[in-house]
Amino acid sequence: MKKLTKYFTAIIIALLGLAFFATPAVFADSSTNICNNNNVSAEVKAAAGCSNAKKDKFPSVVTGILNGVIGMLGLVAVVFIIIGGVNYMTSTGDPGKTKKAKDTILYACIGLIVCALSFAIVNFTINMINHSGNETTNEESGS
Repeated sequence: MKKLTKYFTAIIIALLGLAFFATPAVFADSSTNICNNNNVSAEVKAAAGCSNAKKDKFPSVVTGILNGVIGMLGLVAVVFIIIGGVNYMTSTGDPGKTKKAKDTILYACIGLIVCALSFAIVNFTINMINHSGNETTNEESGS
């Protein structure tokens, strides 16, 4: 069991390490052309993800990092659900092993629910911060 725990710890650390790598932009070329084009309206540039201010990049970086970490933790929860299912099937009727397997599945499901809720809360909070910041800049500019 200790050997299995060491493997899962190594996998978790590796997956969390991957969460901190930047993801490449899929449409980098087309969004760069839109962002640099002076004939495109500000609304279209905003919809394309163009950012003129450095402060606009901070929430997107934080959101990306947090979503990556939450995603990895959700993946870990799914792995533990699978492990609990395998342990339940191989318990051969032993009440102690059966209870341990059921507890593993239960706690992994709770962890998965927490991950889903935290994903929603993080994105809702960051969107509210972005929208409140945009409203004040629009009011100050007089538009």
